[in-house]
Amino acid sequence: MSEYKQDLFRYVAEEFAEDYHEGELPRREFLRRSVLLSGSVPGARLLLATLGVTGVSAAELAAAQSAPPQNEAATNSYHVDPADSALVAGPVTYQALGRTNFAYLARPKGVESAPIVMIVHENKGLQPHIEDVARRMAKAGYIALAPDFVSIDAGSRTSGSKQYTDIAQISAIIAKLAPGDVDAHGQAAAAFLKSLPGAQTDHFGMAGFCWGGGVTWRMSTLLPELKAAAPFYGPSPDFAAIPKIKAAVLGLYGGLDTRITGNAPATDAALTAAGVRHKFIVYPDANHAFHNDTGASYNKADAENAWANVLVWFNTYL
Repeated sequence: MSEYKQDLFRYVAEEFAEDYHEGELPRREFLRRSVLLSGSVPGARLLLATLGVTGVSAAELAAAQSAPPQNEAATNSYHVDPADSALVAGPVTYQALGRTNFAYLARPKGVESAPIVMIVHENKGLQPHIEDVARRMAKAGYIALAPDFVSIDAGSRTSGSKQYTDIAQISAIIAKLAPGDVDAHGQAAAAFLKSLPGAQTDHFGMAGFCWGGGVTWRMSTLLPELKAAAPFYGPSPDFAAIPKIKAAVLGLYGGLDTRITGNAPATDAALTAAGVRHKFIVYPDANHAFHNDTGASYNKADAENAWANVLVWFNTYL
């Protein structure tokens, strides 16, 4: 397993553990997800040991494995109505990489051309919240595409994330994706976005959240045409690849999210050394996923401030 793939897997495992320790995930659900992620009860015991979780028996894991999913309660609030008359928005498919790929597209109605932005989802897949983020971006004047990275999985090619009711199953699929597939999918989605009628290809931005924040960092090292990027609390890129970044990067972090934010100073230093235009904003009272208004960590004031900063950043560099 490559270091990058290990990082993707570890990222999801540590997020499950963090939610458990913070009381956001019941013990049985945490154990169920650990078995799902590792693929077996023995594998889960090894994984839990690396996460510092001890005192878990094989019997408890087996019982958790057969328990029904306990998805986090989601409010599914919308900032922009899916039927907003000022937009053209909805699911789309496109052919690339030898398969059908799924995405959500939102664009201003009646606007012949506009800058383009790709939105990358969390490790929960393409959920209604991310579709809403795409509509928010369209309301700000951009053509926004949110690709579904679960399209990569061979078992998901009929409907991507939408075919799963168990969110943890989506997270497990994403954790096991081959890094090369993630890269290829991101590049194919960018090519599809740039091919859309009216796409201003020389004004290309990207924003991502959680796992998608990490993908945004990664894609910024692979897409030299990217002009601006806004990763929300995403794991940092390979520092050796940072000099390849041509985009102006706005990093948004939660001060309480020490698992991710703790690496921000080193990332800041690497970007500065490489001469990459960037700015980091850390919200002291915010935790991981503070922008997601359907989750328990939503921080309204900080989320709204972060979004306003993203729009200013994109307006400046796109």
